[in-house]
Amino acid sequence: MPRIHDLCARVQNGFRAKLQTIAIPETKMNLAISNILYKEGFLTSVTRGNHLGPDQEFTATTNENVATRRLWLNLKYKENNPALSQLSLVSKPSKKVYFSVNELKNLASGSRSQFIKPLQPGEIAIINTNKGVLELQEAIEKNVGGEVICRGS
Repeated sequence: MPRIHDLCARVQNGFRAKLQTIAIPETKMNLAISNILYKEGFLTSVTRGNHLGPDQEFTATTNENVATRRLWLNLKYKENNPALSQLSLVSKPSKKVYFSVNELKNLASGSRSQFIKPLQPGEIAIINTNKGVLELQEAIEKNVGGEVICRGS
């Protein structure tokens, strides 16, 4: 089980410390969430590398080097302010939060759903569905529900 809370903490701490790049463990879940943050404009780039730095040329991940593989995220700032001010976990290992499509629509439209506050303008939610890890609007368009992993603004 990938540790999403670790990814959220590393990204948020990187922005708070005004770091240019951060390294996170290379997993499929971390890559999917990083790609969503990149598409939404919170990151400037996502590159693969090892524990020393990003790769200059392609290196495949194998069983021999899997422990040293990292994803290097370039953080984005606007006028010296972080593009992402908060990335918080919604679904935790002790309490998984699953939403149907109708509940996701309520969340997106500004209504409270279960115990989750509605999304504010400029805020995103990342959903783990049976069609992959999707942003909230993509999940609604594809008409799938799933586990609400985290939200960011």
